[in-house]
Parts: sequence; C-alpha cells; structure tokens
Amino acid sequence: MLERHIFLIGTAGSGKSSLGRRVAAKLQLPFIDTDQRIAELTGMNLPELYEREGGEAYRTAETNLLMMLIDATPSIISTGGECAAIPVNREIMRNHGYIILIDRPPEDITQDIRLETRPQLLEKGAHEIYAFYAEHKEDYRTLADVVLDNVYGYQNAVQTLEKMITSRFNLN
Repeated sequence: MLERHIFLIGTAGSGKSSLGRRVAAKLQLPFIDTDQRIAELTGMNLPELYEREGGEAYRTAETNLLMMLIDATPSIISTGGECAAIPVNREIMRNHGYIILIDRPPEDITQDIRLETRPQLLEKGAHEIYAFYAEHKEDYRTLADVVLDNVYGYQNAVQTLEKMITSRFNLN
C-alpha cells in the first residue's frame, strides 16, 4: 500500500502512461492516467476536447482532477505532458505525492510518437517536443524527487520504475 500518490511527470511521449500502467499492474497498485480520466469525465477524447474547448479547458480539467485526487486512495498517476509546467499543479503534486520524472530524449520520442494522439503537438508538429523539452527540462528535474532516464528501452524502464517504487515505499 502506498502512503502517498506517485506522480509521473515528463514530456508527451516519454512513457509515463505505458510504464505507469505496467508497473501498477505488476505491483497491484491503483493507476490513474489523467488524460484518460479527463476523457471519461468530459465525454470527449483529448483531440475532441482540444478542438471544441481548447488547451486551457484541458489544463483546467487536469488541475481540477488533481485536486479531486488529493483525498483519494494513493495511486500511481500519469500526468499530461504539460501538467508540471502549471504552478498550481506543481504545488499539488509536491504537497501530496512523490514525483518521478520520466525523462526521455526528444529524438527518441519523435521516432515513435503518433501525433494524432497528441492534440497539443498535432497542430504544431514534432519540433514542439524539442522546444518544450528544452524549456522545461531543468524545471522538471528540480521538481522531481527522482529521475528515470528512459533511454535504455522499455523493459529496462519498467524494471527501473518498479525498483524505484518498491524501494521508496518498502513494497516487497
């Protein structure tokens, strides 16, 4: 059982959702993907939400969701790529959880990301990943309690994330 939430932060395509979902299943812990939960709550997938309501509506929904989760059962929470760039979100995560940055180089992300599933990038193109990464890398590293450098492949990242969580929360 977790004593606090575990927030996975990082750029779009860094592996937050796939790694978080896999490790949560292995450790039998609750998992929440904020993008998925927002889609459920709004009845729109993310591209629809961005198209109909705009990016600000999504960011507001994510902040509201984080506030709702404060008193929920501690879970592994995969956040949206821009979540940690919002000051109030940083404050919520810092006060109510353990923060793991999933850091993946933009050149790796752009090789396998599907832009049609990333509404915030579809309009601007993959080059936006490079700009966002450069702009926020140090802020994300400063916010994070620990950094998982996701450069050695998926299986290695799963094992590393699992080890980070089990050792931090004494789960064996």
